Amino acid sequence: MTDDATHALSDVLDDLDRAATGEEVTIGTVVETLGHSSFAGLMLAFTLVSASPASAIPGITAIVAALVFILVAQMMVGRKSVWLPDFVVRRRMSTETLRNGISWLRKPVGFVERLLRPRMTWLFHRPWLWVFLILIMALTLFMPVMEIVPTSGSIASAVIALFAASLLTRDGIVAMMSLALLSVVPVTVYLWI
Repeated sequence: MTDDATHALSDVLDDLDRAATGEEVTIGTVVETLGHSSFAGLMLAFTLVSASPASAIPGITAIVAALVFILVAQMMVGRKSVWLPDFVVRRRMSTETLRNGISWLRKPVGFVERLLRPRMTWLFHRPWLWVFLILIMALTLFMPVMEIVPTSGSIASAVIALFAASLLTRDGIVAMMSLALLSVVPVTVYLWI
């Protein structure tokens, strides 16, 4: 496994940290920093923020769900670069909140990175990839409702982050784990309600 693949998740956090300048950071700045062609990197960045303590900000889960939906839809139609509407690109977030979230995520991301490596890479080709993308898209439609139940949005974001991590590192085992966890999320939320 290459060193690049080993540190792919930390690299996303480092890029997010670089984007966090001034008092506020826009989604457009995050996209520019991570790159317009990095669908998995952007998906990971957005869902990691939503899985961190920053998820306590009202509406963050719904915003992340919308962003991931847009990214997945573009992946499914085969776009080569990310497009986001202007009103999304201009959305702002406190730099301090973002940095706190990044700091909180360093340890769990470091742990997960040690377990990732390319395996079962055939899962990242059609038609198998579509199964994951359709299920992730379905979860994003459900996420805004999850804001009613505290932390459930963070759990859904963590599942999507796990899938994005598997995409970045081509780890099919982790993709299957995210699929298994994804099937548990709706049941868990239903039981909490």
